[in-house]
Amino acid sequence: MSAREHRSRTMRSRAVLSADHEARLARARLSLEGLSLGDAFGERFFVHPAAVDALIAERALPAKAEWTWTDDTAMAISVVEELAAHGEIDRDALAARFARAYELDPRRGYGPGAHRILSAIQEGYLWDVASRSVFGGEGSMGNGSAMRSAPIGAYFSDDLACAAGMAALSADPTHAHPDGRAGAAAVAVAAGLAASTTLTGVEFLDAVLALTPAGATRDKLVEARDLTSLHARDAAAILGSGQSVLCSDTVPFSLWCASRHLDRYEEALWATVSGLGDRDTTCAIVGGIVALRVGAEGLPKDWLARREPLI
Repeated sequence: MSAREHRSRTMRSRAVLSADHEARLARARLSLEGLSLGDAFGERFFVHPAAVDALIAERALPAKAEWTWTDDTAMAISVVEELAAHGEIDRDALAARFARAYELDPRRGYGPGAHRILSAIQEGYLWDVASRSVFGGEGSMGNGSAMRSAPIGAYFSDDLACAAGMAALSADPTHAHPDGRAGAAAVAVAAGLAASTTLTGVEFLDAVLALTPAGATRDKLVEARDLTSLHARDAAAILGSGQSVLCSDTVPFSLWCASRHLDRYEEALWATVSGLGDRDTTCAIVGGIVALRVGAEGLPKDWLARREPLI
């Protein structure tokens, strides 16, 4: 048995599922429902610019019969599976889940860095070696770490500092850069706040900022907090909406949209997709957060009927 396998097994043997594990897991699964629905919704709007503007202006749902989801949901499913199994994030186990899901279905829209890292893990490389093999050894600060972390905040909504820490751990197998960890933490904290408080707007973003590590994502979150009466398209022009596929140009806009529409899932998603950019990921982040405030009954049933099943 390798040192890593021994460490992983020891950690799991020490982990004891909490008495309220099922209630925590129900919240995580609700977040996954909202995340996957947002992901599948946003993905439908990668069409010709003239067509997408008309669809959004008319609030016309895309015609495709089934809304397929992307790597955002595939990786979030692995996160929820890890929480279900261990009640925490074991990076070794989570890296293996990510790599296995990738091997089974590599055409979900994974980015080039994810292809490289997950292929390496699947081939037997240690995840911390694979994760640091990109971007000159600095690791990724892409938004992939953030797109999948809302269910962690849902699970740990009673302890937001723990949610932030577990989300940072969940980033490590693929996003070694500190700002990749920060983006994951910010989204998890936002999800936990949506589940456990009634905060909205500036107060909501202030609470997220309190637990977001320093760096580019936090700096942009400060800027987002100070934006008030703007259309989402204008906010996206200032903050970015994932055009660079980084946490810093994706998470602030997503949390700004969520903070303004926490009690209205459909409004939140229409506002988010109007910012264009990396619209499946921004919508996944917002969907995973807002679902926790509106509950299962607040998710549009006709949208759910169009979404590809999760299992």
